[in-house]
Amino acid sequence: MLSNDVADIAIKIMNKKITNEIFLIIQNDRNLMKNYLRAIESEGLDCVNRSIGKKVKQAYFLNNMDDREDNPSCTLIQSHQKFE
Repeated sequence: MLSNDVADIAIKIMNKKITNEIFLIIQNDRNLMKNYLRAIESEGLDCVNRSIGKKVKQAYFLNNMDDREDNPSCTLIQSHQKFE
């Protein structure tokens, strides 16, 4: 296996986890969590989560993948959600 292959595999693994990590930051930060809950009140859960997912995708130049994180540790998202 070449070093590029190792890097590609590691990046693929990270890409599967990055949205979960962003949601964990929100979940673990009191002020962000307050703002998240306010946004849900006005926009709805699905809309807010989709919006966050889109922002993550844009910020890290990610593409949608079929092999998303199956068991996210963050309670703010469910594994069946698809961010477009």
